[in-house]
Amino acid sequence: MRAVIQDRYGTADVVRLGDLPRPEPAPGQVLVRVHAASLNGSDRENLTGSPFYARLGGLRRPRRPVPGSDIAGVVTAVGRDVTGFAPGDEVYGELAGYRGGLAEYVAARADLLARKPAGLSFTDAAAIPQAGCIAWRAVHETGKVRPGDKVLVNGAGGAGGAFVVGLAKHAGAEVTAVDRAGKADHLRRVGADHTVACETEDWAAHADHHERYDLIVDLVARRSPYRVHRALRPGGAYYVVGGLTRTLLATLTAGPAIQWLTGKRVRVLAVPQSRDDLVAVTRLVTTSAVVPAIDRVYAFDDVPEAYRRLASSANRGKIVVEIVAGPAG
Repeated sequence: MRAVIQDRYGTADVVRLGDLPRPEPAPGQVLVRVHAASLNGSDRENLTGSPFYARLGGLRRPRRPVPGSDIAGVVTAVGRDVTGFAPGDEVYGELAGYRGGLAEYVAARADLLARKPAGLSFTDAAAIPQAGCIAWRAVHETGKVRPGDKVLVNGAGGAGGAFVVGLAKHAGAEVTAVDRAGKADHLRRVGADHTVACETEDWAAHADHHERYDLIVDLVARRSPYRVHRALRPGGAYYVVGGLTRTLLATLTAGPAIQWLTGKRVRVLAVPQSRDDLVAVTRLVTTSAVVPAIDRVYAFDDVPEAYRRLASSANRGKIVVEIVAGPAG
C-alpha cells in the first residue's frame, strides 16, 4: 500500500510517499481503507519533534513512521473480538497513538471509531475527531459554558479553533477569538463576536480584558500562568490545550497555587480519546449547529505541501488529505 513515511523529525521535506505492507487487524482492531485524513496541531508537533512532549513516540525519530491521527474510511476486515463493525461499514475517528492515518489502509482500535453518518462526507468526517473532541471537552464537559458567558479562544484560527468558537457560540456564549490579523474575517465567519490580532494586542495584559472571561481556551499557550489568570473573572477557568513545553509545565506546577490564591482554575486540559465525545460533537455537525472549518483539501501526492501549509500556521481551519486507496479486500 502507499503511505506517507516520516523517518526523522524536521520540516515538511522529511515526509515522502512510499510503499509499506498492508497491516493486518489485531484483536480489537478493524482494517480501514482510508478515504480522507486531516491534519491537526499535533501533526505539526509530531513532524518537528517540538515541543519535547511530541517525542514521546520516539526520542530520536518516530517509532511509527506513518503520521496522521484523524481518519474517515471504510472497514475492509475485522480482527478477533470485534462485534460492532463489519466489512463495508463507513467509519471515522482518531487513532490510538496519533499516528498511522496517512496511508491507504490502517489497522485501528474499533472502540475509538464511530459509524459515519450517511449525510456526512468523508472529508468533513475526517475533519472532526481531534479538534471536535478537544472543543467538546473544553466547552461542555470541563468548562460547562452557559448562556451569557464570555469565552476567549487563543489560536482560534488554526486547526481546532473553529470548533471551540462554534461550540461556545452554540452554548450561548459571547466569544472573543485571538489569532493573526489576517484571519479576522475567517474568525467572524465561524461565529466569533470579537477578534483580537495577536501581533498588536496582548489579551493577557491589556486592561480591556482584565477579569472579563468566564473561560479561556488556549490552543497555543506561550504566556506565564501568573499572567493569564488576570483575564479571568472570579471563578473562571483557563485551559491549556497546546503550546510550549515550559508553559505546560509551568501551568501544571502553578495551577493549584493560583486556584488556592484566586479561586480561578488554571489547568492543562486532559482530553482522553473518546467515541462518546466524538459522537456528541458530530451530532451538532449533522444538525448544522456547528460547521467544520476546512481550509484546503490536498491530494495524497501533495502531502508535503499540506504539511508546509500547516507549518506556516496560515491555515484557516482544518487541512484535509484525500487518499486514493487500492481495491478493498
